[in-house]
Amino acid sequence: MRLTGVGRRYGIGGPWVLRDVGMELPAGALLRVQGANGSGKSTLLRVIAGIDAPDAGRVEGRPRTAYVPERFPAALPFTATGYLTTMGRVHGLGRAAAARAAGEWLERFGAGHHARTRLSQLSKGTSQKVAVAQGLLAAPGLLVLDEAWTGLDPASRTVLDRAVADRVADGGTVVFVDHDPGRLAGRADAFFRVEAGRVRREREAVPVAEDRVRIEAEGPAGAELPPALPGDPACEPVPGGRPGAVRLTVGAAHSDELLRTLLAARPAWHIHAVTPREANR
Repeated sequence: MRLTGVGRRYGIGGPWVLRDVGMELPAGALLRVQGANGSGKSTLLRVIAGIDAPDAGRVEGRPRTAYVPERFPAALPFTATGYLTTMGRVHGLGRAAAARAAGEWLERFGAGHHARTRLSQLSKGTSQKVAVAQGLLAAPGLLVLDEAWTGLDPASRTVLDRAVADRVADGGTVVFVDHDPGRLAGRADAFFRVEAGRVRREREAVPVAEDRVRIEAEGPAGAELPPALPGDPACEPVPGGRPGAVRLTVGAAHSDELLRTLLAARPAWHIHAVTPREANR
């Protein structure tokens, strides 16, 4: 697959989010896309996946593609199995094969007991398992993952890591973005950095400084933090704080979702303070 002179902007006459992008995406390769928040990484992935059409240039040779977005639209009117079976049919599987693959992937991610649960009733973590499963169930030639590990529990992240390796070994192309610089460390075949709308290839992964946010919160007596918190925040007791008060440090891109998760927990957590923390401090 090849991108030649690709540009993308939103709105007539709007600023260019991507300009003159040239990329080669060979079969059987794992490609990591890096860049600061707001640099255009997600836009690039959407163009690669065919979700967005370029406003300039051309994309050639795209194979059958599956895309896992950063935010899964969980309000769709399906059960987990119904959604995955439908997506399997979209990817060309027969009904029986699609239903079988749906069940197998839900079991692999430890979500088999949610097969008949409506998407709107699933937790964030389980919704993400369904989102990832739809990208894997039909063995696509091109798999595009935009922060797909966020919200998954450690066991499910391991399952996804293995699935990515299997796709590449079977000749598929996998393109991914992830906030964890150690994700799939040592496995990527190429690195691309998005900066000021331009994309350049780099020889190795270069950590990107990310603004962080500190959230001080307190739960009811004896309450534990909800599982699989957005952004995988670092957690520590609040110095000098009351028992149960914790300080969570998370990337700014995930802070709003983390706050919503804490406030929507049952019982809800009380938020004491939200403080920006610049990456270089």
